[in-house]
Amino acid sequence: MGQQRSIFITGGGSGIGRATAQHFGARGWFVGVADINEAGMAETLGQITGEAKWSGRLDVRDRAGWDTALAGFAAAAGGRIDALVNNAGIGTGGSLSELDPEEIDRCLDINLKGVLYGAQAVYPYLKASAPGSALVNIASAAGIAGSAGMSVYCATKFGVRAVSESLDAEWAADRITVASVCPAFIETPLLNGTGNRKSNEQIRDRVRSAGLEISPVTDVAQAVWDAVHGDKLDYFVGATARRMAFAKRWMPGKVRKQLRGSSGPLGR
Repeated sequence: MGQQRSIFITGGGSGIGRATAQHFGARGWFVGVADINEAGMAETLGQITGEAKWSGRLDVRDRAGWDTALAGFAAAAGGRIDALVNNAGIGTGGSLSELDPEEIDRCLDINLKGVLYGAQAVYPYLKASAPGSALVNIASAAGIAGSAGMSVYCATKFGVRAVSESLDAEWAADRITVASVCPAFIETPLLNGTGNRKSNEQIRDRVRSAGLEISPVTDVAQAVWDAVHGDKLDYFVGATARRMAFAKRWMPGKVRKQLRGSSGPLGR
């Protein structure tokens, strides 16, 4: 096996995935990005110097596609995969009563099933490169507390944290690090979306009107780096996420009251 460490990042064509690829590439890692956005992946790789990089098209809902992509990346990276970042995700918001079933299914399939498929597919590679290998799942502040108008998205992000906690126990004997990263509001293209088909209001505008901060995407990339090299289960990014995690633990009643009186979004 080659000695250069390698990392495979889904959703690598923009946002958190791109920033993470740049962060690890600048520190000497062999970087692989996967996405359905081929132009975005090409742009990401163009911002990483050197030849230690790879890209491949992957729809994270396709379990067989995972095997193909990981095999291709491992071959390019000298036969090893040291870390996987399950980052690909979409936003879905609005009243549950108004969401189309297809919107519900798509969010669940990409945000949650995609994470499970990725973890299952990468396990043999991480086991082979352990100790020091890592699975990092990108969750959200929406996985800390559930807010009105975000039931489906919150379900996926609570689920991502649950998957991480379960695999942290399941893979402990294999000496594989497992962690979740929980950003609040991050400067990514996701903020430009409207949440659902029946809304014209951008998520970015809702965040700003609520007086909440938007953190730079490089903060998440640093948190992923810390997660790969650390031993915590949860990494909270942004003041909103850290405050929410603290309050949910120590003041759950107050958090519930606040959430019942708010219709604002909760992150990523």
